[in-house]
Amino acid sequence: MRAGIIVSLLLAVSLLGACNRDKGSRFALESGSNPNPNNSSAPVAPNPAVMPVASYADTVSKATPAVVTIHSESRMRQPQQFPFTDDPFFRRFFGERAPQQAPNQPTRQGLGSGVIVREDGYILTNHHVIDGADKISVDMNDKRSLEAQVVGSDPPSDLAVLKVNATGLPVLPLGDSDRTRVGDVVLAIGNPLGVGQTVTMGIISAKGRQTGLSNGSFEDFLQTDAPINRGNSGGALVSTNGELIGINSQILSPSGGSIGLGFAVPSNMARNVMEQLINAGKVRRGQLGIVVLPIPSEEASKLGVTQGPGVVVYQVQSGSGADRAGLRQGDVITALNGQAVADPNSFRNAIASTPPGTEITLTVKRGGSEQQVRATLGEFHPEAERARDQDNQ
Repeated sequence: MRAGIIVSLLLAVSLLGACNRDKGSRFALESGSNPNPNNSSAPVAPNPAVMPVASYADTVSKATPAVVTIHSESRMRQPQQFPFTDDPFFRRFFGERAPQQAPNQPTRQGLGSGVIVREDGYILTNHHVIDGADKISVDMNDKRSLEAQVVGSDPPSDLAVLKVNATGLPVLPLGDSDRTRVGDVVLAIGNPLGVGQTVTMGIISAKGRQTGLSNGSFEDFLQTDAPINRGNSGGALVSTNGELIGINSQILSPSGGSIGLGFAVPSNMARNVMEQLINAGKVRRGQLGIVVLPIPSEEASKLGVTQGPGVVVYQVQSGSGADRAGLRQGDVITALNGQAVADPNSFRNAIASTPPGTEITLTVKRGGSEQQVRATLGEFHPEAERARDQDNQ
């Protein structure tokens, strides 16, 4: 009997010790200390319940003052009701009482966003936000509404620069979009659908995207799943360290609303265009004068090129820098100024971002041998390109 009582007491003490050890282990995990002090190298799993909640409030508070709302107003041009009234023959019959076009023309209102890039009132936005506008006003973050003038606009990149008469404005610094990585967290800031300034969050989903919505213009989009809607155009795509890495420009959607496919002009392209518009009022781009194809592709295989890095020359424009340099159909360009060529779009953008008159060096493979070819760039003229495309249709 006495022996049984002793065994029961020993068992109770043993269980109490086990419970205390288990309680100590849970405390160690929650407090971040090592539950096994005799083995300091043992890993300790973090407890999600006590992990700090991430917030981007500090980044948002720094970035939002530099993001503005842009209102545009344009008169809708209507055809004359009586188009012959200016003809002298018809005026002989109708005289001065001939019906004239109504003086009050209806107007069209536009809404977009913009980013202040200089303290003295320069604002970066999309070309399509202000295209054709007769009057532009900017709603600042401090509730002021200022009239804006167009410094310059560049349809091929869908970018424009505006100027308001103000100084000491908050600025969003431009970051290096080339350093962004797929998976980086980003914030989209703008005024979607006119509801007021809004911040959404997502990641960089892809880089170097083409959408085909810009009519063959220069596209090198950052793709993001941060919700973007009408009115966000021209607004900011911001990194978590508060730098402008893109200008929100397009969405792909069957409904017209965000489905997670948004596209922003990268800040490095925007910086180049912006500086030229501010300094010269227009953008000058280099042109080599060739049409290139991806490798592999059906057209490239017809030229005998089925694999390998670079792009293959499909067509050489007569009298162009490429023609004078001796480039031929079927040549494979693997590098531009020592930098590897990945695809036709990135190659075209690299050429376009180089000033006209610049001498470039191409690494070219021809007939199994590699050579360095030097060429001097001409100047890209959008009107001539459009006319040439129409002639080729």
